[in-house]
Amino acid sequence: MEAARDRIVPDVAADGLSVLFCGINPGLMTAATGHHFARPGNRFWPVLHLSGFTPRRLAPAEQEELLSYGLGITNVVARATARADELSTQEYRDGGRLLTAKVERLRPRWLAVVGVTAYRSAFREPKAQIGPQERMIGSTRVWALPNPSGLNAHWTAETMAEEYGRLRAAASEGDGA
Repeated sequence: MEAARDRIVPDVAADGLSVLFCGINPGLMTAATGHHFARPGNRFWPVLHLSGFTPRRLAPAEQEELLSYGLGITNVVARATARADELSTQEYRDGGRLLTAKVERLRPRWLAVVGVTAYRSAFREPKAQIGPQERMIGSTRVWALPNPSGLNAHWTAETMAEEYGRLRAAASEGDGA
């Protein structure tokens, strides 16, 4: 897995998506496989299905199928680590600037940052909470979601699916939160 630290994991993205999900950074399993949220204990794929974003539970290797649902995936920081707490404040801030430029270019309706702590660090909003944010990037609305990592014991798959479902409803309405 050490060699995986140097691999860049390509985005699953296109212009004009309904929701661009943004992870914190690739884990070592993601870097090794090239598939986002690849670690078996990560709850992203089950929660995406439970919340109604996908008609069935996708496997990480099926990530390109997200595009057919108007969904995509990127990361705040490109560098792979075993744990997100290995990232520096500067990496988050640099990642926030790069993410802003990416969102301005791709113009998704919603940017969903998967991890409120990552959102707070990348955008210098220390008091941000889970849910829709006041910040907009061009015409893109922003939502902070719970981190689906298995390390995030504060949220169950069911409670995460409720929050992801709130975003799905807002995205399908097209009128905000």
